[in-house]
Amino acid sequence: MSSSLSSGRVSPKATAGAAALTLGALGVVFGDIGTSPLYAFQTVFQADHHAVKPNDTDVFGVISLVFWSITMIVSVKFVTFIMRADNDGEGGIMALIALIQGASLGNRFVKAGLIGAGLFGVALFYGDGMITPAISVMSAVEGVEVAAPSLSDYVLPMTIGVLVVLFAAQRFGTHIIGRAFGPVMVIWFLVIAAGGIGQIAADPEILKALNPAYGVDFFSAHLRIAFISLGAIVLTVTGAEALYADMGHFGRPPIRRAWFLLVFPALTLNYLGQGSLVLQDPSSISSPFFLLFPDWSHIPMVILATIATVIASQAVISGAFSVTKQAIQLGYLPRLLIRQTSKSEIGQIYMPAVNWALFVAVVILVVGFGSSAALASAYGIAVVGTLTIDAILFLVVVRKLWQKPLWMTISFGVVFLTIDFTFLAANLTKVEHGGWFPLSIGLIILTIILTWDRGYRATAAKRAELEGSLTDLVNEINRKDPGPIRVRGTAVYLNARTNTAPLAFRSALERDGIVHDHVVVLSLVTARQPYVEDKDRIVIDDLGYDYDGISHITATVGFMDVPDVPYLLELANPQVPDGPLDFSKAYYYLSNVLIRPYGDTRLHRLLKHLYITMARNASSPVDHFRLPAERTVIESSGISI
Repeated sequence: MSSSLSSGRVSPKATAGAAALTLGALGVVFGDIGTSPLYAFQTVFQADHHAVKPNDTDVFGVISLVFWSITMIVSVKFVTFIMRADNDGEGGIMALIALIQGASLGNRFVKAGLIGAGLFGVALFYGDGMITPAISVMSAVEGVEVAAPSLSDYVLPMTIGVLVVLFAAQRFGTHIIGRAFGPVMVIWFLVIAAGGIGQIAADPEILKALNPAYGVDFFSAHLRIAFISLGAIVLTVTGAEALYADMGHFGRPPIRRAWFLLVFPALTLNYLGQGSLVLQDPSSISSPFFLLFPDWSHIPMVILATIATVIASQAVISGAFSVTKQAIQLGYLPRLLIRQTSKSEIGQIYMPAVNWALFVAVVILVVGFGSSAALASAYGIAVVGTLTIDAILFLVVVRKLWQKPLWMTISFGVVFLTIDFTFLAANLTKVEHGGWFPLSIGLIILTIILTWDRGYRATAAKRAELEGSLTDLVNEINRKDPGPIRVRGTAVYLNARTNTAPLAFRSALERDGIVHDHVVVLSLVTARQPYVEDKDRIVIDDLGYDYDGISHITATVGFMDVPDVPYLLELANPQVPDGPLDFSKAYYYLSNVLIRPYGDTRLHRLLKHLYITMARNASSPVDHFRLPAERTVIESSGISI
């Protein structure tokens, strides 16, 4: 992975040792799934008016289902198989979409459908990103009710207070506090494991629940109740997508080591402990996690749990920034302001619009639902929806890109999709009880993505008609006698396409009759891979004339690279035919289009207005491309779609 374009630093994987990467993965990757014991187990027994009872059959059955759900979905499906499907080392649903885009599927409608499903998974991720901070922080703060019941009225304001601090701190970046994430999560997992071991030692019979037969017996005895319980059991695997999405930061081996050596055993022990506690004291189902620990430790555990949930929330928020940036680079969203918060880590970014939109949504969720138990009903469908889409796209990669035998693909599909669709069906029963929220958010975000994609394509087609051929324009300049007036200096014209003339360049020629002594047309192309090596970025295109002072550079960036235009130009400078040029004094010319909703584009009127609103509120290209504001000129043209 590059690179100089990415703030002049190489990937952490290239410089950090195995132990450091494993510790880092613990702090970033496992916060979400690592804090699920706070609310997941008790939610199972609170669902559907306490349909699941704290008796031997139900508790052993639930623990068995929890253990084997984590084993099959996380250990087998993600850690063992899906993490093998990487795009230049990067994982996550955006990586799968990029792989599908580059695959030959034969039928363009099938490909479009798969990409659309992937984009809906991305949209559901934002719903997940709203619910995770809400339910995680609230479940931790609710521990106060165990330590000091008189403070129960303060749970809501305390939760909001923690969230205010969390989101307000995003503008400063997480590179400093992030160093402590790993050690804190190590402490967290050791503590929750110890809590489970203490209870198991008092009643080791709960270990029998690891036998899958207890889960089967639970279903046989209480089919309806067991099915409903799956809607809550899926909460134990929240954060599975993070294992895959953060693979590019740490690599597969560190994540696998952290999972199998610490996280998985700690989660298993804690859930076993909670099950044993409920069997001994059925009233403990009100808060089995905190009641695992002695009375004197409840306040320290609330503090530790709150810190752990803040870390989990931070990972989700940072993930939302990263996914949004990728979507912008791939053309699925308009430009948004992106601020770099670290000079050494390119992944450390802050996006004010995304941050405060998430904050408002999270606060509304906390106030509207009022408790972690109520939020749990909304959570599951976002989680399992993304997991199901991941599995479907992965199967396509297995068959079409890896060329694995059909029998192998079907085998994977039968196992994975049976589990996923069963969980999905169970969570669909919760739509009216809160599941509507992530689905609504997902549909809204998907509408925004598809509207932008379609509107941008329509605008690009209209714009290409106005721009005309770059080659033809250069021929006109060189063949015209007398030629245009030459102006001192270097002009850089940015263009999204490789074969058309920038509108600003055409305007300077046709309106003013001038051409700078040195003209560079820079076409920016986004690759379907996260990063591009410096040696592969630059192509100097032959326009047919060697000494006319006009150069065409095609620069390729990855969808996770920073599109740093000045850096790209310096990278290309040694190859420029009449160079090297002094770009420190160059002027940059951008062609902006003012979009009007009066064209013949087959886009619904409301969606046209939505697209135009997004286009007009997109962030400045000066910031996006890191251009010097004092030497950048933006010219506008009108286009009707």
